[in-house]
Amino acid sequence: MNIEIITTPNDTLKESGFGTLKACNSVLETIQRIGHNVRLNLCKTKDNLDGVVKRRPELVILAVKYIHVENEADIWLSDYLAHHGINFTGSSREVLEFDSNKVLAKTHLANKGIKTANYFIAIPGQYKKESDLPITFPLFVKPLDAANGNGIDDLSFVTSFTDYESKVASLYDTFNLPVLVEKYLDGREFTVAIIKTRNKKIIASAVEVIPPTSTHGLRILGAQAKKDDSEKLIEIVDDEVKNRVTTLAIDAFNSLGARDFGRIDIKTNNHGECFFMEANLVPGMTYGSSYFPEACDIANDFAYDKVIELLLAGGLARACSNTPPHLYPGSDNNLVAAI
Repeated sequence: MNIEIITTPNDTLKESGFGTLKACNSVLETIQRIGHNVRLNLCKTKDNLDGVVKRRPELVILAVKYIHVENEADIWLSDYLAHHGINFTGSSREVLEFDSNKVLAKTHLANKGIKTANYFIAIPGQYKKESDLPITFPLFVKPLDAANGNGIDDLSFVTSFTDYESKVASLYDTFNLPVLVEKYLDGREFTVAIIKTRNKKIIASAVEVIPPTSTHGLRILGAQAKKDDSEKLIEIVDDEVKNRVTTLAIDAFNSLGARDFGRIDIKTNNHGECFFMEANLVPGMTYGSSYFPEACDIANDFAYDKVIELLLAGGLARACSNTPPHLYPGSDNNLVAAI
């Protein structure tokens, strides 16, 4: 089959998708070994995307969610390809919004009965004193829509109103958006890679994430830890814990309406209760370090090539079907038609 990969320069994005160009080349080389014709496109403009549409590939792999165009609105690739009747991997624009906006995802899932950490959003000066805060300390303060641990560090954990005000102001100045404030969960951290295969079977790979110990004795998975690759992913040996984590992740994935694949992050409190934290629906694919392929290896003994093969399965099945591309489940046009 003719397959194309779309990515864009990462320095223009808050969220880097599959990762660097090196990661995209690893995906490309795997697809070549599988036996498909594949092309990698570094798209910067709408003209670049028009070239992909003109070639009419049977499947486009979206390594990023959108393309940033200077002085214009971002071009969301799922919207663009669905409009042109091109088959693509991953979820629709509507669903990908849950990836970009943590509060949107948490609110949606809470309304469906899925546990998530208590939270509120804030701007500097909104609350005048500690007793005004909707949730009591300790709290965890982080950006509303940044990925890869950006904006998260030791100062994200706050136990006083002064520290709270300082961190909210710092994040607001950096990201120019309201800030997400969550009840701090003092338990374990997990991530679950989920793949929905061509026969709609779900393969879940759940692992525990062990961040490095910070200077204050906390384990905080921030930007520096991810940059240094200093955190560890380990197998979950307790079957009961694995089942609880996996069940919550699959419920969240399905309730968000995600398609093909995604990664769900989960944390527990000190009683072992599981809570949804966030969804990554265009997860990193860097060979040897990204959570998604590493989790698949640790939990299910899948080599990198096997992971990429499984990621393509849903998209290739759609390419072989007789359904028009604009009516594929997960396309924005199909969602509109179904309403």
